[in-house]
Amino acid sequence: MKTSHGTIDRGVRGWMFFDWAAQPFFTVVTTFIFGPYFVSRMTDDPVSAQTAWSNAATISGIIIAILAPILGSIADESGSRKPWIAFFALIKIACLALLWTAAPGSPVAFVMLLMILASIAAEFSIVFNDSMMPRLVSQQDVGRVSNIAWGMGYMGGMIVLIFVVLFLAGNPTTGKTLIGLDPLFGLDPVAGEDARITGPISAVWYLIFILPMFFFTPDAAKGKALGAAVRSGLREIRSTLVELRHRSNILRFLIARMIYQDGVNGLLVLGGVFAAAMFGWSTMEIGIYGIILNIVAIFGCLVAGRVDRALGSKVVVMVSLGLLIVATFGIISTGVDFTLFGLLSLPITGTDGLFATPAEKAYVLYGLLIGMSFGPVQASSRSYLARSVELHEAGRYFGIYSLSGRATSFLATLSFSVVTAWSGSPRAGMATLLVFLIGGLVLLLRTNYPATDHGKTS
Repeated sequence: MKTSHGTIDRGVRGWMFFDWAAQPFFTVVTTFIFGPYFVSRMTDDPVSAQTAWSNAATISGIIIAILAPILGSIADESGSRKPWIAFFALIKIACLALLWTAAPGSPVAFVMLLMILASIAAEFSIVFNDSMMPRLVSQQDVGRVSNIAWGMGYMGGMIVLIFVVLFLAGNPTTGKTLIGLDPLFGLDPVAGEDARITGPISAVWYLIFILPMFFFTPDAAKGKALGAAVRSGLREIRSTLVELRHRSNILRFLIARMIYQDGVNGLLVLGGVFAAAMFGWSTMEIGIYGIILNIVAIFGCLVAGRVDRALGSKVVVMVSLGLLIVATFGIISTGVDFTLFGLLSLPITGTDGLFATPAEKAYVLYGLLIGMSFGPVQASSRSYLARSVELHEAGRYFGIYSLSGRATSFLATLSFSVVTAWSGSPRAGMATLLVFLIGGLVLLLRTNYPATDHGKTS
């Protein structure tokens, strides 16, 4: 199952299709279509809706942080990963299908519950999928394969997003899509059906495209029975947490990743809704913005895969974080008629057309930096850890890796919620993300690559 430069066998390709299958949930539901609809059109109070959306991410983040390491350790003991992925896939698919019921005026609490359960199921599936990687891919190629798989994910998300924008997302005023058609299936944009349909579409997409992984990617041999695996897994996770005290570089990497991933998660969860609230973007405009970011993200992952193979995962992660810091600073410095905190005035000369105002164009430019960076920073973090652990411990360490991505993720969204509620300014709330991005980068600078105590600092 090892890859060699330039060739990827069928089992690895099946594993890579997991990212292709999973990404539309994050692209069209969480970030660019359903999330902004929830904030700007499902309710009458955008500020409260942003807080509710952030709170849903906070709750799911806490649950994921607690359970992901335990499940990863249990997976090491039970051996096979596919049954776990299938179980959580059923939960995710059911919750996404039910998002169709989120009509304007629907109970916010029920929609939040669906998003919380879908997010938890999605992240737990990722833990089991990621823990398969060290067994399938050689140390030399793990960064390249990880970045290509991540790029495939963005491609899948972009295809669904383009389909929604061109054929489903109608202008609430004209009722027409971007290319002048009536929305397919008779969808009514006034009732939010063009955004609500993204849940069922993402569910069907996920169901179809995780099948190559189940059909073609060999699973680990079955280990202990479930009950014994749970008991043994709980013991293993306790011993692993004790062991981390003596593996200082892995611990430092996980803490650094915990901090900077909070900032990345915050940008992914809140970036689209922030723009929708500030500029009043429609589903169509948010969708096109998402398409632009995904096109750039695919290119970024392809470039990062080559850089990762040549210079290592740490270089890719650090450069990506630098770009994300610049982009976040740009976003929070932009208002409806200025950027750089007013140092550069951008008078509104017209409001007709796509991204019509100069401030909107500036926001899109900052978004391009995010698009270039948020794929590589995550894909190369995944390969950073894969190069730093042994095969037999991959499940528990990728469980802790998921913990490091979620343990304090509620702090980023909670900081946004608290500061936004206190100040009445979503821009001030977004500024809190800089603390996480900069803090994680500073700590990563002091971490060995690979994150082993016998490796050299780079």
